[in-house]
Amino acid sequence: MELLAPAKDMHSGIAAISCGADAVYIGGPQFGARAAAGNSMHDIQRLTTYAHRYFAKVYMVINTLLYDNEIPEAVLLAQQAWKSGVDALIIQDLGMLEAALPPIPLFASTQTNNTSPAKVKFLEDAGFSRVILARELNIKQIQEIRQATTVDLEFFIHGALCVSYSGQCYLSQALTGRSANRGVCAQPCRMAYNLLDDKGRRLRENQHLLSLKDLNLSNHLPQLVEAGITSFKIEGRLKDETYVKNAVLHYRQILDNFLINQDSFSKASSGKVEAQFNADPERSFSRGFTSYFVEQRSTMASLQTPKSVGKKIGVVSKVDSLSFTVTSNETLSNGDGICFVLPNGILEGTNINKVENGRIYPNSIENISAGITIYRNFDREFTLKLEKAVERKIETSISLSEINKVITITSVDEDGIDATIAISSGEMEKANNPERALKTWHEQLSKGGNSILRIVNVTIQVTDLPFMPISGINQLRRELLQQHEANRVNAYKRVEKKVVISNHPYPESEIGYQGNVLNALAKKFYERHGTRVVRPAYEAGLPAKGDLVMTTKYCLRYELGDCLKKRAPVNKQLPSTLFLENNGQKLTLEFDCERCEMMIKLA
Repeated sequence: MELLAPAKDMHSGIAAISCGADAVYIGGPQFGARAAAGNSMHDIQRLTTYAHRYFAKVYMVINTLLYDNEIPEAVLLAQQAWKSGVDALIIQDLGMLEAALPPIPLFASTQTNNTSPAKVKFLEDAGFSRVILARELNIKQIQEIRQATTVDLEFFIHGALCVSYSGQCYLSQALTGRSANRGVCAQPCRMAYNLLDDKGRRLRENQHLLSLKDLNLSNHLPQLVEAGITSFKIEGRLKDETYVKNAVLHYRQILDNFLINQDSFSKASSGKVEAQFNADPERSFSRGFTSYFVEQRSTMASLQTPKSVGKKIGVVSKVDSLSFTVTSNETLSNGDGICFVLPNGILEGTNINKVENGRIYPNSIENISAGITIYRNFDREFTLKLEKAVERKIETSISLSEINKVITITSVDEDGIDATIAISSGEMEKANNPERALKTWHEQLSKGGNSILRIVNVTIQVTDLPFMPISGINQLRRELLQQHEANRVNAYKRVEKKVVISNHPYPESEIGYQGNVLNALAKKFYERHGTRVVRPAYEAGLPAKGDLVMTTKYCLRYELGDCLKKRAPVNKQLPSTLFLENNGQKLTLEFDCERCEMMIKLA
């Protein structure tokens, strides 16, 4: 069972591994779906070296659509990734399967729209080692995919949600020319919209009608395991290091507790985490949480704001000209950030300057009144704790023996990796106090120092140890542990897998721009698999009136209490024709109730 964490950069990746991630995914210099989170191959190589000491993995993303002239660069990048120790590539553009790639395993990005058993089975047969499933799937759908396939399945469990099916959103491209499938989404789903009827009347005004809360499946991991998921993915390649540390440690603890009584599953990497904070996702960036569709549909939008709301603190009980009190079990501190929703639905916030005798003195008291609910969206003391070092240690035993005046010191860790050093005791002084010498050797060999090893047991099989200064014993121990760490890196073996050209049939006979075919190799791939490309990727042309620019499982009617499947006609609340409007740009809403999907088109 793999806990997979995001890495904005090398430092975030190292922090994620230190907090217990079994693998991290990171962007290279280009072609990542988060263009703002690119990294040099030098940094990625340093990250892989660090990760592999724990038998953890590093996956690099090349998960954008590619123009023809970019294919050679992407192939070169894949070759560099392999040379740098990367364990797998996450890709979106299926044209890459036609290129001369190194023997590196390929993962099908969630951007390839992996929603059905037929699609996942096709990708497995095409040579993918893993398929990253669509976030919109429920437990039953995941089970159906697992029953039809044997490929490794990855699923998002935490972080920001795209309102559209991944890879099927063209709204940013249509409105701004910035393509989500090319890594430069302008995030129009986080903007404020007016909801209009066919006469232009405003039914909702200036609300974030497409902005979803963040995913949190903390309570659903056992069901996902049973359904067939083996890699549990945290979203957040644009998030800072403190967010990553908090989220990773939170899920590490959940998975470790689950694994205690499991014989069929094990952790995918080595070591145990020592942290100086208690993980709590509510104390990091969040728009509030939703379990999305994993069990059943529920309300999931963050209508008032696309920004972090954070943890609910309590209700304001009293206000004066400079301060207020709040009924809460939480403790607010100097430097905290707080926010609150006004009766008109507008979110406001301020900072806390001072807390004294139970009274809270904010930077601004404006609009804070009795009865308002306070949230903390920046927890200063918790953030300071997160900034402290976290250690991940591999349990190791050391034994010392002597044969023919040669002292041998051996270390063996939890994975069976070992190291040995030997020294001659022939010319060493005999200890004046053998009992004290034994204690000194034992104490010094029990220290792991700055290594990744925690010494849990020391066995000394020599009754008459020679005298050696503490500095000398420490030097021997450092040499032993350095050799041990090097042996761990050398013992790590990457999986090699070369894609074999295949021609099994694609589940659809023809595809339009939703197939995201932007280059000749992608077109060749689909045609060899028996499907006709009737329209290239949306990025290949100009937007036009009536274009379908978003397909989403999220339904605005349901969110506003007007589900067409649930209500009787006499209880109709919203008109049949609805539009979204922002700065004069109108979008048409359509509803497929049979599939429980909402479509957005250019009006």
